[in-house]
Amino acid sequence: MGAEGENAQHSSRIMVSWVIGGLLIGVSLLGFRFALPKNKKKKRPIRVYMDGCFDMMHYGHCNALRQARALGDQLVVGVVSDAEITVNKGPPVTPLNERMIMVSAVKWVDEVIPDAPYAITEDFMRKLFDEYNIDYIIHGDDPCILPDGTDAYALAKKVGRYKQIKRTEGVSSTDIVGRMLLCVRERSTGIAITTHLCNDNSAMVTATNLKMVALGPGPDARIIYIDGAFDLFHAGHVEILRLAEDWVIFFLLVSTLIKLSVDTLCRNANRGAHRPIMNLHERSLSVLACRYADEVIIGAPWEVSKDMITTFNISLVVHGTVAEDNDFQKEKRNPYAVPISMGIFKLLESPLDITTSTIIRRIVSNHEAYQVLLVF
Repeated sequence: MGAEGENAQHSSRIMVSWVIGGLLIGVSLLGFRFALPKNKKKKRPIRVYMDGCFDMMHYGHCNALRQARALGDQLVVGVVSDAEITVNKGPPVTPLNERMIMVSAVKWVDEVIPDAPYAITEDFMRKLFDEYNIDYIIHGDDPCILPDGTDAYALAKKVGRYKQIKRTEGVSSTDIVGRMLLCVRERSTGIAITTHLCNDNSAMVTATNLKMVALGPGPDARIIYIDGAFDLFHAGHVEILRLAEDWVIFFLLVSTLIKLSVDTLCRNANRGAHRPIMNLHERSLSVLACRYADEVIIGAPWEVSKDMITTFNISLVVHGTVAEDNDFQKEKRNPYAVPISMGIFKLLESPLDITTSTIIRRIVSNHEAYQVLLVF
């Protein structure tokens, strides 16, 4: 009986040890669980909205979009309808489809809304917040006044969802229209007016502006080269660059690079002293803002030489079928003679039949309508 009592007592001690041990392990595991980092809820990207007419889109527009994108993680852009522009400012130079092409091609734009209203109404603002998950509405520091004298962004400011960016100095649609009308006057009078070539009000180029230049190509990149004046950078330019990039991606296995040439003023001497409308820096900045251009050669030569092909490791030179001067093969000195002789030249069918002269003709045909101020 004594032995049985000792065994029972021993068993009780074992049971107590197990219970205590289990409690200790449980507490330890519980503490370990709380010590683990909590799974943080994924942060929702900050979405910002900016709208505009984006008529005759220039680098000032692109720079505004760049600044707006810096205020959030995703930039949604509203492009005002033709009808709204006509009511508030007169008929646009470029129709909605061309303006959509231009805005969609800007490398800082994530999403585009067509037919946006000219003014932020309460209904549209609610749609932006609820359907598009917009956090802030962005506009430049220049006033946007409606015909009735009210602020187009008053509602966004009232609810505390408005942010402001700095307007790019030295370039505006109004100024560009003035240059075009000046060049038309020059041609009609025969008097050379060249003040725009050294315009003190032209866009200033800074290190910040040029930060958009992409890094150079990788060691295995195949470089495709296309050149041009890219004056009054328009939808025709954008579409041929997009086509060039699509063609490259379709045929190549590795990375691609498109080098854009923005020529010097002397290259356009055969088009008259009034051309180009935009100066070299302004044209360069417009091309740099395009998502289809990986790198830009500023002030490229008229002819594509063997030395240039070797220096930049160019694999293919392409050219669109629609251009201001497309009879280069008839010229005494064909600028593409070398790449043609090397078998690395390709003519691409231009998606749009638009040139710089097309834009100028639109302005001239609506001369009186464009006397009004064309601003953002």
